[in-house]
Amino acid sequence: MPIVYSTDPDPEPQPKPTLKPAPAKGQTARIWRDSKRRKGKTVTVVGGLHHDPATFERLCAELKKHCGAGGTVKEGEIEIQGDHREKIAARLQALGYKTKFVGG
Repeated sequence: MPIVYSTDPDPEPQPKPTLKPAPAKGQTARIWRDSKRRKGKTVTVVGGLHHDPATFERLCAELKKHCGAGGTVKEGEIEIQGDHREKIAARLQALGYKTKFVGG
């Protein structure tokens, strides 16, 4: 029976495509240090990666453990507290990523 009226903007849900996690090989992780909007505290930011949220969370947890620091995933970027650019670059290269330092 067809729907005559509905307040739902999408009355018939479409199946969501499943995203396969992109492989590490071939991706370039851009690494930079940032302290803006953080009351002067320095964080190391890893961006430019294309993964699903679960993969970002796993990678963030691994980097936090490797650096011995806190961190989070925000808007598709991983933020690790402190200046750990060299450690993070070495770990990402060991995982198969290419790395590129951005900024000063």
